[in-house]
Amino acid sequence: MASKIPWEWYRSFLAVLDEGSLSGAARALDITQPTVGRHIAALEQVLHRSLFTRSPSGLRATQLAHELERHARAMDSTAAALERAAASADEAVGGVVRITASEVVGVEVLPPIVAALRAQHPALMIELALSNRVQDLLHREADIAVRMTRPQQEQLVARRIGDIELGLHASDAYVARHGVPSTVDELTAHALIGFDHATPFIRAATRTFGNLTRESFALRADSDVAQLALIRAGAGIGICQQPLAQRGGLVRVLAERFSMRLETWVTMHADLRQNVACRTAFDALVAGLVEYIGASADDVVEPH
Repeated sequence: MASKIPWEWYRSFLAVLDEGSLSGAARALDITQPTVGRHIAALEQVLHRSLFTRSPSGLRATQLAHELERHARAMDSTAAALERAAASADEAVGGVVRITASEVVGVEVLPPIVAALRAQHPALMIELALSNRVQDLLHREADIAVRMTRPQQEQLVARRIGDIELGLHASDAYVARHGVPSTVDELTAHALIGFDHATPFIRAATRTFGNLTRESFALRADSDVAQLALIRAGAGIGICQQPLAQRGGLVRVLAERFSMRLETWVTMHADLRQNVACRTAFDALVAGLVEYIGASADDVVEPH
């Protein structure tokens, strides 16, 4: 069956899943709507099953479509990785490198690093995939990842940068209006900024920060960038990376009681070590993050 199904059909299938209609998929792919329709019809004919049903809101995916989605996404990632590898195959530092990082690191830390890298190598194209989800380097969802956990896969090249300290912080404006709590008990009288939905990482972090629960927070957002913006705007007290807080002039709150360290790594697939573009971007990220954290040269080590 696989030999009968061109990749373009799966590409249209994913676009319809994402957009919810043939017309939306056509716009996203920059092809005609009849072409998308033919791809979906041909795919359904080969599979002998329906992938979508019509509803007032558009096309609704069937159970089969949901079952196929994960495999089609993997194919999409592989196809994108092939394109990046082909574009970066020359010895000159050019082509495409896809970097994944958390939202805060991607928005607050990486831009000057990427800007300096591009200034030095203007033929290099960078794709930033920002998500708190850990993207899979082994399946080449990205070429390089900035991660806050030690990588476990042996197929990855990894450099340990050091530890980023997290602490509670507030803006000068908030402190001027409400003061600084001197005890944990006093903290309950302040507006706290935190998560809306808990994840395993958040649950571990809140245990470190005194078993804070969702109900503890007057302002809730699952986006780390949104939480940081609220802290800077003077809305309350929230968790922030210490280097960011120092850069932005935020006030540390109860430093002796609330502290957590994130082990920080830059990783990439071992197959990319000979790729000049990926190796150049990897080295630039390591150097830039070492400067951001304030790590010493001894903090940068290769795992065994």
